Amino acid sequence: MNAGLQIGDVRIAGRVLMAPMTGITDLPFRVLASRLGAAYVATEMVASAELARGRPDVVRRAAVGGGLPLTVIQLVGGDPEVMAEGARMAEKAGADIIDLNFGCPAKEVTGAACGSALMRTPERATAIMAAVVAAVSRPVTVKMRLGWDENSHNAAELARRAADLGVAAVTVHGRTRKQFYTGIADWGAVAEVKQAVSIPVIVNGDIITAEQAREALTLSGADGLMLGRGVYGRPWLAAHLEQALADGTRLQEPGREERLAIVIEHLRGSVAFYGLPLGLKMFRKHLGWYIEQAPWPDDPLERRAAKARLCRLETPLEVEQALSALWRPAVDQFSNSGVENLPQLVEAAR
Repeated sequence: MNAGLQIGDVRIAGRVLMAPMTGITDLPFRVLASRLGAAYVATEMVASAELARGRPDVVRRAAVGGGLPLTVIQLVGGDPEVMAEGARMAEKAGADIIDLNFGCPAKEVTGAACGSALMRTPERATAIMAAVVAAVSRPVTVKMRLGWDENSHNAAELARRAADLGVAAVTVHGRTRKQFYTGIADWGAVAEVKQAVSIPVIVNGDIITAEQAREALTLSGADGLMLGRGVYGRPWLAAHLEQALADGTRLQEPGREERLAIVIEHLRGSVAFYGLPLGLKMFRKHLGWYIEQAPWPDDPLERRAAKARLCRLETPLEVEQALSALWRPAVDQFSNSGVENLPQLVEAAR
């Protein structure tokens, strides 16, 4: 596997990318995943219209901070001029790459003629790409699906239009919008997109293991791959998968002490960024995934009970102590340290 991926004038130090995910890839998660070795972690999906209006929670989704080797801001919207304005704001905020969302299947997004609904209106999608490319100097990329449904696979044609307009790369999720996340991602169908354009093509969907990553790259011929739901509770996955692909080995998972340190770092980063009590509330879904993904305790029923118990705790210190007790004998440097003296890298996220 090659050492990296070139997107416009940006060199990415790897070919395993992390997808933009609403409610997941906030700044604390991106800082942590980057610190663990991820070469590319996109922001949450950012609504251009709300970003232009300065809505606080939307601006926060596009937040940039220290500890990030690369800033990728993903925009969603259906109006070319509003998307162009959002792109200009993203560039001013420090975006290295601006990604356009033509793939989100959520009803609240497609119902507003955005996300994967734009694959049903290729002329509008083309107008959006043209407006954004003209508005900024940074590389513009597009994330899409195979098409709206099985009868309208038009990703290759949309990718051709993108390349002709100056879009620097496309990512294709191997499902249609109608499939949402059911069935199995069709990596082979992405090969048609790769054959249609000379710009980098990134394959996405159902990639969790090194074996799946190798197969997805082989079947699609893609230049890189993008991880989505597989990173839930595993912010180290991109870096570890990159290593496994490079040396031909199986994926290595963190041990008890390393995993405990990662989770606590994430908790503290969330508290530093959002404050209390919001920081703990935002972290709870991640905590649940961390517990589900860990092999300790051995009994799944025990893990499920522990998840329910820990996700009801009301202070960060209680979470640290309970998690330390769950996974291993108490670790002094974590269990009694509270949330003061936050790591410098998450302090930069304020």
